Amino acid sequence: MPIEFLGIAATNDGSETTPRSGLSFDRDYTLRLGRAHEDFGWDRVLFAYGSGAPEPSAAAAYLLSRTERLQVLLAHRPNVSYPTFAAKTFATLDQIGDGRLTVHFITGGTDHEQQREGDYLTKDQRYSRTREYMQIVKRAWTSHEPFDWDGEHYRFADFVSDTFPVQQPRPDVSFGGSSDAAYAAGGAEADVFALWGEPLADTAAQIERVHAAARAAGRSTMPRIQVAFRPIIAPTEELAWEKAYRTVDRITQRTAGGAQPLSRRHPLHEPENTGSQRLLEIAARGETFDRALWTPTAKATGGAGNSNALVGTPETVAAALLDYVDLGVDIISMRGYDLLGDAIDVGRYVIPLVREEVAKRDAARGAGAPA
Repeated sequence: MPIEFLGIAATNDGSETTPRSGLSFDRDYTLRLGRAHEDFGWDRVLFAYGSGAPEPSAAAAYLLSRTERLQVLLAHRPNVSYPTFAAKTFATLDQIGDGRLTVHFITGGTDHEQQREGDYLTKDQRYSRTREYMQIVKRAWTSHEPFDWDGEHYRFADFVSDTFPVQQPRPDVSFGGSSDAAYAAGGAEADVFALWGEPLADTAAQIERVHAAARAAGRSTMPRIQVAFRPIIAPTEELAWEKAYRTVDRITQRTAGGAQPLSRRHPLHEPENTGSQRLLEIAARGETFDRALWTPTAKATGGAGNSNALVGTPETVAAALLDYVDLGVDIISMRGYDLLGDAIDVGRYVIPLVREEVAKRDAARGAGAPA
């Protein structure tokens, strides 16, 4: 099966290494970055969510209406909208993009960040709500007859939408996390389960946890697996590692040596969410793993989000990605620290190498030869 590549749909040019140069929603930059992904072979881009960030569904509508092939993965927090309203919003976006939308549901790993928008549920309650929310959205997308709902978190009567997605029977639903509650919710409801980049052995164990949760929920078809990395590439190994150390130096400068977080969403120390705790634990075990996985970027950011790097030449990074494909990873998520420049370089030099090798393996399997 062909591998898919997910980039970032940032609304400004800021990153962990560089403060943004303009407004939080820079329309010109948003479009330039999106079109760069479209032009250089990426499949889709992620519009992330933050309590104070530009509203991602509006930004997604802007980009979908100005691109032709690029797909969008839209991050959505259930606490900010009622599920029936959200289902109509997503269906409308899928109409705008002519069937190019996937929705990524975020439970929220930090109590303080959730409380900024009025969400005071506990983490376990949030996972329960997200699971119910996904069930309602999927039913609203596919039900042409009115239906009632009386659940733990939502109750309504006689709802039916007049707005349906282009994709039939519905768009894919994406979910992520590294806790038992996350595996249970995503294993039961998600079409795509998203993980942050970890060493191969740890990733394999997480994939098995997701599959076990899916089987426990009675599923026969497993969620597709997505894994995220920060690529640091250069023409030679030496130049790539010099670039990697410069990157960490710039992150450290921005955090004043670890004294202040990079954003209001992610603390530098003692993160609440299991995923960030895992990244910091892995960083404590060592700096390098497998072919090219490098953890100091995660350590410097407090394990914030997708923060483990793959360092090396395009050939080295492509080979490292293929190791994850061998584990059963279907979707590779990558974003660099120079968002636009790295999207172009990775699209030009890394993605073709991975696609070529995956196609070669698929052809060999189709011909009955050993992969």
